[in-house]
Order: sequence, then structure tokens, then C-alpha cells
Amino acid sequence: MMTGIIPGFFFDYHYWHKEIHLLLQSIHSPQDVKKLSEEKLPLLASEIRNKIIEVVGKNGGHLASNLGVVELTIALHRVFSSPQDAIIWDVSHQCYPHKLLTGRYDSFSTLRTKNGISGFTRIKESPHDYFDAGHASSSISSALGLLTAWGLQGRKDKVVVVIGDGALTGGMAYEALSCAGQLAKNLIVIVNDNQMSISKNTGAVSRYLSRLTMTGSYQRLRYKIDRAVDDIPYVNRHLGKFIYRFKRGLKGLLLTNNLFVDLGFEYVGPLNGHNIHQLEIILRRVQKVPRPVVIHIVTKKGKGYSPAENDPSTFHGVGPFNISDGVMEKFDTLSFTEAFSRCIVNIGEKNKKIVAVTAAMSKGTGLDAFSRHFKERFFDVGIAEEHAVTFAGGLAAGNLIPIVAIYSTFIQRSIDQIIEDIALQNRHVVFVFDRAGAVPSDGETHQGIFDIALIRPIPNMTMLSICSAKELEIALDWAIHIANSPVCIRWPKSSCPSELESFARPIEIGRGLHIKAEEFAPAIYANFCNESENTRQTENQKILLVCTGGMYKETLTAARALLLRGYESDLYTLRFLKPFDTKYFLSIAKDYKAIVFVEDGVLQGGISIYLKEIIMESDFSKNVRIGICAFPDIFPSNGSREQLLEEACLSAENIEKCALKLLGCDVA
Repeated sequence: MMTGIIPGFFFDYHYWHKEIHLLLQSIHSPQDVKKLSEEKLPLLASEIRNKIIEVVGKNGGHLASNLGVVELTIALHRVFSSPQDAIIWDVSHQCYPHKLLTGRYDSFSTLRTKNGISGFTRIKESPHDYFDAGHASSSISSALGLLTAWGLQGRKDKVVVVIGDGALTGGMAYEALSCAGQLAKNLIVIVNDNQMSISKNTGAVSRYLSRLTMTGSYQRLRYKIDRAVDDIPYVNRHLGKFIYRFKRGLKGLLLTNNLFVDLGFEYVGPLNGHNIHQLEIILRRVQKVPRPVVIHIVTKKGKGYSPAENDPSTFHGVGPFNISDGVMEKFDTLSFTEAFSRCIVNIGEKNKKIVAVTAAMSKGTGLDAFSRHFKERFFDVGIAEEHAVTFAGGLAAGNLIPIVAIYSTFIQRSIDQIIEDIALQNRHVVFVFDRAGAVPSDGETHQGIFDIALIRPIPNMTMLSICSAKELEIALDWAIHIANSPVCIRWPKSSCPSELESFARPIEIGRGLHIKAEEFAPAIYANFCNESENTRQTENQKILLVCTGGMYKETLTAARALLLRGYESDLYTLRFLKPFDTKYFLSIAKDYKAIVFVEDGVLQGGISIYLKEIIMESDFSKNVRIGICAFPDIFPSNGSREQLLEEACLSAENIEKCALKLLGCDVA
């Protein structure tokens, strides 16, 4: 026997694993949820939690956020009629219960796997998912647009938004709230207040929600006044201003400091987000209100699984873990994120001008250690990437050196700020893009494949792509202490490879690392050199594999495989993506028969296309054949890093085949 997942329950693990989902298995659509008696709802909630823990424990995923909205999801699907009514989940990292109640129980075990269901809402997956979502603070805008479109077509169905307190740190949410109040549409916005987004919420919004209340006396009196006035013929039209002022005064007496009311919303709450009965009552009442409404609920992130309750930040997004105790799989190899974490702490100890900025991702970007050592020099601005960038520009104007650590996929939200507030003013801000390139499991919305094409065209920007932990250290030190303009450094979500001597070479602006086979594969190269002239390939068959740092490991594997086939293959790692020392590169490239560019970014607008054009304009262009391996013009789906690279023809085997084809070899 072992302790169960839900506190207070004890059961045999194998029995739980096979049998405890009997009620959940009978749910094929929201209509089945509506048919359940109220007495069965706690059991349904328990089964949903157990199923989520079971699958996330195996596949990884967003755990704590989903466990916190189980009762809310049940209540929503009992009151509203999805998909006729739209339920829209901000970020949608809390949509697993929604998936389980909308006909996806049988496929739920494939969560976040290749060809499996997404970890976020996805239009192609179900009519119950109205939007592809994965970035925060956009739900209210999408919902308001949908509701307005329906209204213009005479459609009366409801649109409900579920947005967390963390997403409310994003400015786009307030732009939409302001617009919704002006349009006076009957939008329902549910604010899920768990005082914990990805990193612990900071700032005025979190404190505001924590103390926001609304008295029952105000609600009862307000509705009585509304009904009384509406029943008096002509009075509402003539006394409109008086009634409005009276109600505003009443709110001032009974309700203080309510931002939502000031924006034009009716406000209900805070409510217990784990009380299905209470939630249903309020939702049915709000369903009839013809004005925009905010329902403020309070939930516990990770509810029902003590490891997630005790550490919701760690269990926000996790890899596979041991269900019985929550222990996660750990690896001996150093990740790029961990390497950065150690490096930035060391630099921070020596340089008091270093400050660090992130957008609700202190742990994910490796800044949590810096935040503990230098609390006064660390700034988590919440889910507000645009603000983070411009704030950093202000810090730089004040003679500090900001390090802005943001995932590649999220930096997309602040391109305007990078152009206008950093590059145009030539501010010395250092950006570090974690999770650049292929990002496993999180699907289309989280791939870091656009930053090269977005950042390289910006004047005054310097862009580096590093291969190893040592090169990260060298690049970061150069960007902080020698560069005097904006710099961004990108690295993948992966472990650091074994170090080569070349990675420790000092920075030479615009130049990458030309690494010969005798360094990265000494034994294979020695054997290659000892072969007789009759068995080894001729000198004019030399291959140069040119790669961004995030593709070094795959490119290295391909180069070694080519050597084993008898083809001399060297590497050129693109330490600098901008500026680029063209003359230096061409002096190297002219000695090779075939050149393959390998880039963990999109083909269009990438560095590979640019370098191919340079070679084609050179004097030796007729003597060289060029191939490119990069992400095609699609949004990559779920899958491991290996599967994503294979799908994009970026695996080591694909790189090897590309090189062989350039030399006219038959490739099976």
C-alpha cells in the first residue's frame, strides 16, 4: 500500500492506475458532465487530478496550474454549453481538465508527444478550443473580438475567459479590459487568483488582487436598485445621470479600490475556486448579466498533490517525475541554463553595475541564483516582456549594465521595444535568449526559431550564438565588459557538449571558430590520414559544415560520420551572427568543395541564406556547392528535440546526407 495522490485517500497504486478513472472514462463531452449528480462531482474532480498527475508524471507538462482549476473547469462545463459557448483559456497551460471533459480522455496519454495532443489549446484538435494559445495576456483581446463578431451576426452565445493573476501583469490584458469596458459587451472574465504564476508574482497587481474584496451587501443593494429603476417607465432615461452617480457613490461607500469596476465591469468575488456548488450558482447568475463581468476566484496552485502544493513554481512546467514522491529525473550533464546561472553570479560578484531583468522566468532562465545573491539588483517584472526591455533601456541610461534573460519565443513580443528603446538609442543592454532553436514538447507556440530572422536586421545590434559552457562564459564577459552597444546571445534548451580548446579562443568581432577535424575527431582523423591514396577520397572533396551554436552537437556527429566514410570534414561555428567578418569567412570557405549551412532558425531571413549569397558573389562560387539545413516555412509541432530536428531535416543523419548529395554521392 502507498499514500495516494489526493490527501486523505489511501489506495494500492496498481488499482489506482487501472481502475480509478471509471467515472472520467464515461465523460465524452460536456453534456455528460451536466448529467452528473452533484454528489459525484468531487469524485470526478479527484479522477481528473489523478489522470493529470499520471500522464504528466510520465510525459512532463504543466502540472500545478492544471491541478488548481479542476473544480472551476467542471463548473464552467456544467453551466455553459461548449462549443456553442466559447471558453477561452489565457496561455492555456491550465487546459488539461478542459481537454479531459471535451472528449479527449482516450488520447490524453499522448499529451505533448509527437503526433499526440498539445499541452495547450489547439484549434485543429477540437471544436472546444477556439484559439491556439501559449503566450500570456492575449485571451481577453481574442475573446472580445469573437464576442463582437458574434454580436454583429446576431449570435447570443456567451464568451468566457479564464485568465490568471500572473497573466494580468501583462499590459495587453489591460488594453483589452479597457476596450471591453468601452464596448460594454457581455463578456465574462474569470480572474484565477492563485498568488503564483510561473515565478512568484511580483508588483502591484498581485498585491491588489490579494486584498480586493466585494461585500455581499453591495451586490444585493445594487441589484435591488437596478430592478427598481428598470420597473419605472421613462425614469431610467431621464434620471440616468443621477442613477449612475448614485451607484458610483454607493460603490465608493461599500467597495473601495476596484480597478475592474472603474474599467466598466461588474465585479463578483473573491470566491472559493474549489467550491463547485458556489461557482455554479455565481456562473448561472452572471450568465444573465447583459454587461461585462469580472469573477474573481481564489485557487490553490497544485491542489491535491502535496509536492506541487508545496513547490508550485517547480511544478509549473516539469519533465517526467516519480509520482509517489515528486522527485524529478536529474542529469549529470550541465545545461546551458545552469552554465549561465553560475556565470552570471560570478560576474555579479565582481561587477556591481550588473543588474538582471526577467519576465516571470527567474528559474527557467537561470537567474534564480542571481536573485538570491543580489536581491537588490534583480528585477522580475512579471509577464511583461515589452516593459522588461524598455525598463532595461532605462537602467542602461542610468549607467548600469542590464542582463535581460528571456526565452527566445517570448522575446518576439518585444521586438518594437528592442528597436526603438534599445537599438535606436544604442543602449548597452545584454540580452540572453534561452531555449533558442528547437524546444521539445511545448509545440508550435514555444519554438525559438525566429529570433535570428527578427534580430539580425536591426541596426546597432550584435548577435552571438555559442556552442559550449566555456564559450558562453567568454561571450558573456565580452558582451558586458568590452562591447558598448546592445548584444544578444542565444543558446538551446539542451545540455552543454564536451569542451574543445577552440571554444576558449578570445572573441574576435565578426569571426566564428574554424575547427579542424584533427581537433574534434583526432582518432578518426588519424585513421583517415593513414589510409592509402586508393581508399581515401581526393583532396578536392573537402567538406565544411557551418553551424549555429545550438546545432553544434548534431553537426559534429555528421562531420565525424563523413570522416568515417572517407571525406575530410571540418567545422565553422558561427560565433557571430552579426556583425560578420565576410573576408575572413571567404578565406576559409574557398578551400572546400562543399559547404553545408546548419541553422536552428527559420530558413527565410536566416543567417544561412545571407552567407550563401555571399559565397555566390565570390570569385570561387563556381567551384563550390552549397546546401542549407534550416527550419522550413512551417510551425513545428509536438515532439522531442530529436524528433523536431528530424522533421525539419536537421538531424545529424540529414546533415550528412546533404553533404554527400552535394558531392554527387548516392544516398540511400
